[in-house]
Amino acid sequence: MAVCSEGAGSADAVYVNGNIYTMAERDFHATAMATAGQTLAYVGDDDGARAYIGQRTRVVDLEGRTVIPGIIESHLHFDGIGAMLLDLDAFWKSKEDILALVKAEAERRVPGEWITGRGWNQQIWPGEQFPTREELDAAAPDNPVVLTRTCGHMIWVNSLALTLAGIANDTEDPVGGEYLRTDAGELLGVITDTAMQLVTGLIPPLSGARTKEAIGLAQALLFSHGVTSAVDAGTDAETLHLLRALYEAGDLSIRLYEMVGADDAEAFYQTGPQSGLYDGRLDIRCVKFMNDGSLGARSAWMLADYSDRGGHVGNGRYTDDALHALFEAATAAGFQVATHSIGDAANRQTIDAWERVHAAVPAGDYRPRIEHFQIVALDDFQRMADLGMLASMQFVHATSDLNMAEDRIGGERIRGAYAWRRALNAGTVIANGSDAPVEQVNPFHGLYAAVARATTNEGLPRGGWYPAEALTRYEALRAFTLDAAYAQFAEVCKGSLEVGKYADFVVLDTDYMTCAVEEIKDMRAVMTVLGGGIVFIQT
Repeated sequence: MAVCSEGAGSADAVYVNGNIYTMAERDFHATAMATAGQTLAYVGDDDGARAYIGQRTRVVDLEGRTVIPGIIESHLHFDGIGAMLLDLDAFWKSKEDILALVKAEAERRVPGEWITGRGWNQQIWPGEQFPTREELDAAAPDNPVVLTRTCGHMIWVNSLALTLAGIANDTEDPVGGEYLRTDAGELLGVITDTAMQLVTGLIPPLSGARTKEAIGLAQALLFSHGVTSAVDAGTDAETLHLLRALYEAGDLSIRLYEMVGADDAEAFYQTGPQSGLYDGRLDIRCVKFMNDGSLGARSAWMLADYSDRGGHVGNGRYTDDALHALFEAATAAGFQVATHSIGDAANRQTIDAWERVHAAVPAGDYRPRIEHFQIVALDDFQRMADLGMLASMQFVHATSDLNMAEDRIGGERIRGAYAWRRALNAGTVIANGSDAPVEQVNPFHGLYAAVARATTNEGLPRGGWYPAEALTRYEALRAFTLDAAYAQFAEVCKGSLEVGKYADFVVLDTDYMTCAVEEIKDMRAVMTVLGGGIVFIQT
C-alpha cells in the first residue's frame, strides 16, 4: 500500500481504492474512508473522500485490498493469553513431545521451582486416555509441574505438586470439581475445576514486570490478527489495577470490556459500572459467574449422564436460589450478567435464574449473556431468546470438539450442541470469540469454522459437521463485529464502519466475502487501525 502526504483538510488520514465491507445496515460497500481523531469522518467512494484531503492528511492507497471493521473478540482471557506466551506451549502436541518439553525445562530450573504450561488435549493422542502423574514424575521428579488442559478446566500434575498441595488418595472432591482416580482408587494426577485451586493457588504469581510483559505480548498478538476490541472474560481487582496503570502510562491501547469475577464483584457493586475510561478504551460493567466446567473434562453439567461415563453428570456450581440471588444483586447494582454455561443443565439453570429476575425487575435493557451456550436442550433455545438473553459462543469450539462431542453426549443431545443456526432462528444475538488461550486467538479460524464447520488443519469432515448449523459469511462476520458490539452495549460507537463511529478497522490480504471457503482460515491482517492510529502493519 502506498502512503503519501498532502494538503490541510479536515481529515487526519484518507484511505482510498479499497474494497470496504462496512457491516452497516445501509451502504454495506464502500471504497474510501476518512478519519479524524478516533472516529470516521467519511465513508463512501473515492471521489467524495478527496474533499477530506488537506496539507497534513495522510493518504493511503489500499490498492484494492479488503477492509472490514476491527474484530471484536467477545470472549477471551487477556492476561491468560500473555501468560501462555511465557509458559510451556503444549497446544496440539503429542504427549511425548510435551513430556520432552517438561524434561528440558526441569533441566534448566532449580529443584523446587514450579513448571507450568498449557494446551494439552488427550483427544488427539492415541487411545484418548487422560495422562498420569507418574509420566510427569519421570520427566521432572524435583519440580512441581502443572499443565493446564486446553479447555482450562483440568490440570495435569505430578506427585510433588499433589504433595505440596496436601492432596492424598482420601482427599474428598469439593463441590464443582474432582480429583480423578485410577480403578484402584489412587490419584491419577488429573484434576478438574474447583478442585484445581489447592494446586494452582500455590503457583507463585508473575512479578509485576513479567505481568506487564505478558500483557504487552497479548495486545501485540491481538493486533496482529486484526482484533481491536476484546471481552476479558473474568478478571480480578488486582489485574484491573494493573490494566489501569498501563492505560495511564500509555502502554495499553486495545479496547477491553472487563467481566469482573464473581469473587470480586461486591467491591465493584459499591462503585457501580464504569464505561468509556481512558478515551473509550476500558469498560467495567459486567460480572461473570461460573456455572459448570467443560465438555472435554467431563465437568460440563448435564441433565442426564454422560454417554461415555455412566453415573456422571458433570459438576454444577450453584443451587437454583443461589444463582438467582447472584443475578439479582448484579442487576440491582447496574451490571450486565454473564454466566459460563456449557452443559444443558447449566444452561437451563442459567435461563431459569434469569427468568425469575426478568419477572421482577422493571422493563430495561439488560442484555444478559450466556458464555459458551454450548449444549442446550431443544426447548430452551426459544425461552432464552424470548428473555432477551445473548449467546456468547465460540465457533472454533465446535471444530475442536467434533472428534469427541458426540461420544460425550450421544446422537440426540448433539442436535442442541454448537447449534448456531438454531440459536439465530430463535432470534438470539450471537457474539463470537475464541476463548483464547483455550483456542488460538486467530479470528479467521472462527470465521472459517462458522461457515465450513470443519477443522482448520485438515478441513474435516468434508462437507462440514452437522452443516445445517453453519452460518453465512455475513452472519459469521456480524458475530465478530456489529453483534459483538451490541453484546457489550457499544453498537453506537463500533462494530461497523460508519461516520461518527471509532476508526477501528483491519485491512486483509484476501477478500473474505468472495474467496474460496478454504481460504478463509488462511487470511491474514495486513494492517490494523485502532482509533485512527496504525497499531499493526505487516512487514
